[in-house]
Amino acid sequence: MKVVVVESPAKAKTINKYLGPGYTVIASYGHVRDLPAKDGSVRPDEGFAMDWDIDPRSEKHIRDIAKAVKEAEALYLATDPDREGEAISWHVREVLDARKALKGKDVKRVVFNEITKTAVLDAMRNPRDLHHELVDAYMARRALDYLVGFTLSPVLWRKLPGSRSAGRVQSVALRLICEREAEIERFKPREYWTVEGDLLTRNGAQFTAQLTHLDGRKLDKFDLPDAESARQAEVAIQAASFSVAAIERKKARRNPFPPFTTSTLQQEASRKLYLSAARTMQIAQRLYEGVDIGGETVGLITYMRTDGVQMAAEAVASCRRLIESQYGSEFLPASPRLYKTKAKNAQEAHEAIRPTDLFRRPEDVARFLDRDQLRLYDLIWRRTLASQMESAVLDQVAADVASADRRTVLRATGSVVVFPGFLTLYKEDRDEPDDEDGDRLLPEMAEGEAIQRRDVRTAQHFTQPPPRFSEASLVKRMEELGIGRPSTYASILSVLQDRNYVRLENRRFVPEDRGRLVTSFLVSFFNRYVQYNFTADLENRLDDVSGGRIDWRQVLRDFWRDFSQSVEETKDLRVSQVLDALDEELGAHFFPSDDEKKDPRVCPQCGTGRLSLKLGKFGAFIGCSNYPECRYTRPLAIAAENGGSAEEAGDGPKILGTDPETGENVVLRKGPYGHYVQLGESEGDAKPKRVSLYRGLEPADLDLNMALRLLALPRSIGNHPETGKPISAGVGRFGPYVKHGEIFKSLGRGDDVLTIGLNRAVDLLAQAKASSARTLGDHPADGKPVTVQKGRFGPYVKHNKVHATLPRGTDMDAVSLDEAVALLAAKAGKTPAKGKAAAAGPKTKAKTKAKTKAKATTATNRGKPRQIAKEKAEALAAED
Repeated sequence: MKVVVVESPAKAKTINKYLGPGYTVIASYGHVRDLPAKDGSVRPDEGFAMDWDIDPRSEKHIRDIAKAVKEAEALYLATDPDREGEAISWHVREVLDARKALKGKDVKRVVFNEITKTAVLDAMRNPRDLHHELVDAYMARRALDYLVGFTLSPVLWRKLPGSRSAGRVQSVALRLICEREAEIERFKPREYWTVEGDLLTRNGAQFTAQLTHLDGRKLDKFDLPDAESARQAEVAIQAASFSVAAIERKKARRNPFPPFTTSTLQQEASRKLYLSAARTMQIAQRLYEGVDIGGETVGLITYMRTDGVQMAAEAVASCRRLIESQYGSEFLPASPRLYKTKAKNAQEAHEAIRPTDLFRRPEDVARFLDRDQLRLYDLIWRRTLASQMESAVLDQVAADVASADRRTVLRATGSVVVFPGFLTLYKEDRDEPDDEDGDRLLPEMAEGEAIQRRDVRTAQHFTQPPPRFSEASLVKRMEELGIGRPSTYASILSVLQDRNYVRLENRRFVPEDRGRLVTSFLVSFFNRYVQYNFTADLENRLDDVSGGRIDWRQVLRDFWRDFSQSVEETKDLRVSQVLDALDEELGAHFFPSDDEKKDPRVCPQCGTGRLSLKLGKFGAFIGCSNYPECRYTRPLAIAAENGGSAEEAGDGPKILGTDPETGENVVLRKGPYGHYVQLGESEGDAKPKRVSLYRGLEPADLDLNMALRLLALPRSIGNHPETGKPISAGVGRFGPYVKHGEIFKSLGRGDDVLTIGLNRAVDLLAQAKASSARTLGDHPADGKPVTVQKGRFGPYVKHNKVHATLPRGTDMDAVSLDEAVALLAAKAGKTPAKGKAAAAGPKTKAKTKAKTKAKATTATNRGKPRQIAKEKAEALAAED
């Protein structure tokens, strides 16, 4: 028997069918081990030695693989054909070797670009050894990401509280988004006008032309800057008679696009299908690993992480046969189209993403796929087939219509598709609209022909700022700059959103203020490591490692020497220096000037203080320089839209008025858990009364009268008709409620705590009472009550601190005291009593003592170090 190891169970299931009974195919479920999320996992002083830990979730899979290998004659490592796949195979072999499972076993590596029976069997006939250069490249990248995450992230936490993590590539991608936002904020729109007219040929055919020359001079974009100049141009056109001065005709050819790479697939799936990069890769993985097609499991596309645009010769031949048979010989070029990748050694130049069988049309597999799988497969199929089709041919026409003195000229342009070629099947979308005329045909006309003028129109325009990045345009820009690699794009975009550094708004990335702070900090104090060319150059050196052109440890030594020194230099960096740098960098963003020339940094509360960035235990915020006399603060955000004040935006303290009874101010504030109203200020240890705004009550709707009613809570509704005890309504930590004795009931969406009446309150309390505890009687041992009540996991009985769940199917209304006592006794028998450790043997005492000591240690270390350990683990995963 021979054992074959792959990454996923879906892939294992498909390949197992191809290989037959002489093989056992087992899944490793991805990486089986990784660097532990703690200091010292990579040790630069020991030649970048690394510690690897087996993931607890992977231990079972490793045991299964080891057990199977011990009974086998050979091991085939058949993970994906890229760097990560090579690393998984290396890890599996290393772990099995350490467990003495490979003694006397033949270990081979097999790779295939598609999961089809032919490809898999061919790969098994041609095994190879592990590609150690790819493993070295993996270790270099993993060590770099670890060193950056575990070294730079703690600097962020100490100097910029509230930050999450920094990563080698994610920080550069974040910088792209933040710099684009700053560019948009700095943008000043500029006005310009255009003039166009509706014209008629002598045959009565209408067309539209735009003014290009006025007074014998060609117009630039801003030569008509206002309505008056546009009006003068309009008058000049209306006063002139026109004829055709010149006609220009030419044929244009549009060539098809190459088949998909990882990045172009993510871009087009985002534009056409509205799929995120992560979702696109998830669907593509499923199509690659295999789908059940009429009882046969087969991979529908080739490997989906690639920068290559070339296709195998048999795939090209298949495309050409299908084009000729389905579309005709006129759509088939005289020779095959050959594409060459522009990426340098990225992803080891795999084949482009294509269907494994072009004759497996989308309509043929539609019933076996879900909606998104079919849409993505259709996109890949069309792009692949179109890449081998004939070029499209267009007729482009431009006609100049001039006045008799040739001093006023209008131009009309148009084009028409003469031969559609590949456009029959595929047209690539764009992130931004272009200025092409599309399929607009001009009427027949001849030079010298008189043209009749009809309507003349002027139009006002303003220049537009550069657009925010979409997922498609950000991936495209990262690829252009050489930042990251196909396997990392989706995870980078996900990490930025998970860290709350950016958000997607109308499918465009908008940086959060937290993200802008982190970027400004890194640009100010670690500028070299977030420069685009530095990151791209480092990626190229890592590619050189995979090509065997440089030693991976040398790359790490060169990086660590300068990086560790930069980190060391920040140890003496004071928080005030950080604040000054960020305040200068982001002042224009947080304090935009308005049209009234009012200083946006003047404190709206005291009128004399200056607003600036501050740091607290929950992160950065904006505060007044007159603290503590003035306690004005607001979260990091632009003061308000359209130049409004912070008070109008509801972010800072807003005085609603004065309490007529106490004479103290009633203030609306915003804390870490939302808005609340407060009466007066703190005096010594005495805290002022505060009431939170409950769900549905918006800060903008709050006035003094409503705030006073909130501060008067809890209010008495009346006495209960059965007990005579009072019923009250108030707002607690879980929202509005009504209370009667010890019974509480939360209010629903249709109930208002300020207006709820007695009848409704009694009804709600009756519902609460029905689900509350019922006393069965006194326990015979101590005379204390035994109750039965509903819990999250079903009904249970309770005595003191012992809870016992009722057996499934037991009616809580029918349970007796004796039954409850028996259940409680059985439960208490399983629960160690407080004095059990003292009465136990030495071994149990030792365990108890060790646990107590561990708890004490945890309590001692509670706080920042604990947070850092958690955040470091998150930082490590950021680049994975």
